[in-house]
Amino acid sequence: MAEETQTNPSNKAGRHANRAAAMQFIYMADMNPAADKNAQAADFFSKREHDRQFYSFAEELASGWLEHAVEVDGAIAKAAKNWKIARIAKVDLAILRLAVYEMLFRNDIPPIVSINEAIDLSKEFSGPDSKRFVNGVLDNIKGSLGRPLRTPNM
Repeated sequence: MAEETQTNPSNKAGRHANRAAAMQFIYMADMNPAADKNAQAADFFSKREHDRQFYSFAEELASGWLEHAVEVDGAIAKAAKNWKIARIAKVDLAILRLAVYEMLFRNDIPPIVSINEAIDLSKEFSGPDSKRFVNGVLDNIKGSLGRPLRTPNM
């Protein structure tokens, strides 16, 4: 399985590793802003554990988030009742940005998958209360999507 994960990012473990890498890039881009974020992303993914081809899904997600960052942050601000974006823990914000990008702009990914992956990332990378916060924000967004939650919307 470990070898399969290294060569096949389309399996569940590989996609999770790609989401983790995309979330880490979003976190890094927030903490270390660069003039050319696309070059920053290319540099980031070329220095990862696996070869760059493995991270093709992560690069798609990062690129999509870069393209839609304003809309994604707007959705988070609206859904995170009584929380300003600046008050959200940076790791949680990176997780939310990734999941919200997927939910709003990736019709090939069922929203429930994005939510479950975000909760898993929060368990892995953030504090013990993070999963409840992340789930609450994403649940608020989920209700306004107007598309099937458990199947891709092609």
